Amino acid sequence: QVQLVESGGGSVQAGGSLRLSCVASGNAYNRYCIGWFRQTPGKERERVATIGRLSGTTRYADSVKGRFTISQDNGKNTVYLQMNSLKPEDSAMYYCAAHHACTGVLASEFSSWGQGTQVTVSS
Repeated sequence: QVQLVESGGGSVQAGGSLRLSCVASGNAYNRYCIGWFRQTPGKERERVATIGRLSGTTRYADSVKGRFTISQDNGKNTVYLQMNSLKPEDSAMYYCAAHHACTGVLASEFSSWGQGTQVTVSS
């Protein structure tokens, strides 16, 4: 089993920045994809960004392109989500998830999930 722990959430004003961290432990050698998702009560879970652990390929939701950056450390056990120019609509619970691949995979099919970290953006 892979354990994922998110941190870095908090409350900021619109236009501010936050950096989320996702630390993976356990048997994650075959989890070639790490993704960030977010969910607000009453809304469907949204795929925010993904990164291929080996390729470094990143993908972003249109809603966050140009504002968010997903990255990983050189040991590839920690994935970050740098969030700049935050908007109130970015407010959500953010989850880190891992799976074998980033493409052709539904959010519900991701193998491992963290507990989530809350992001609140006020006007």
